[in-house]
Amino acid sequence: MRFFNWLKSIIRGYFLAGLLVILPLGAVIFVISAILRLMDRALGVIPPKFHPEAYLPFKIPGLGLALFIAIVLVTGVLVKNYIGRRVVDFGEYMVSKIPLVRPLYGAVKQLILAIFGDAHDAFKRVVLVEYPRKGVYSLAFVTAKTSGEIQEQMGGTKMISIFLPTTPNPTSGFFLVLPEEDTIPLSMSVEEAFKLLISGGVVEPGGSASQFPFGKRQRNASNAESARQVAQLEGDATSSTHSTGSGQASSGQASSGQAGSGQAREPGKSADKG
Repeated sequence: MRFFNWLKSIIRGYFLAGLLVILPLGAVIFVISAILRLMDRALGVIPPKFHPEAYLPFKIPGLGLALFIAIVLVTGVLVKNYIGRRVVDFGEYMVSKIPLVRPLYGAVKQLILAIFGDAHDAFKRVVLVEYPRKGVYSLAFVTAKTSGEIQEQMGGTKMISIFLPTTPNPTSGFFLVLPEEDTIPLSMSVEEAFKLLISGGVVEPGGSASQFPFGKRQRNASNAESARQVAQLEGDATSSTHSTGSGQASSGQASSGQAGSGQAREPGKSADKG
């Protein structure tokens, strides 16, 4: 029976160790392949006679992503000069006149500026807030300092806007406006905070999850650490006992010394009396 339990423990350890490698790697490969397939569909806007596959005997994956990056770079070069800036301003003016497109375009543009803009402080600070009730704290990201009508309605209280993500999916959450004095600033980075949220508190800031936490070596290390802690506790108890014993011995010696001096004075007293 012990043999089957040992074999079951070994198989379980190897299986979980394999999952720790295959699942994250598979997820990364799946996401990258999905992005490449989505970007390759952008080649449909190019006439078929200009496709690289028309002149090559094989298909090259990732050409759509390369095309997308090239379009973004060329667009950036064009809008950085004076003429391109005027064209973009005119296009935004025309978009602002379309009722349904205007709010969507403005929201997406503000979101991109908040995430990638250098002049904004969005998602660069991590704070703790008391949520969902008093005594319970949650991680949140500061998105901006509140201004405009909201700040005017709050008077002199300095307000900030925060994004409170959910676990284990930090892409969804709640938008909250609260006084800055009600938040506790943290020194951890945004990346460490996301790791903490996604892992549900398993991966602490500044640390990382064990790659193979189910093997014999890890169990031996855990047992050795437990034995070291027990030995340290026993050593502390022994030293405390020694110090207590020496204190009792010294007090006993002092008592005996006092008794001896008392006995030594008794003959003197009798001699004086004599």
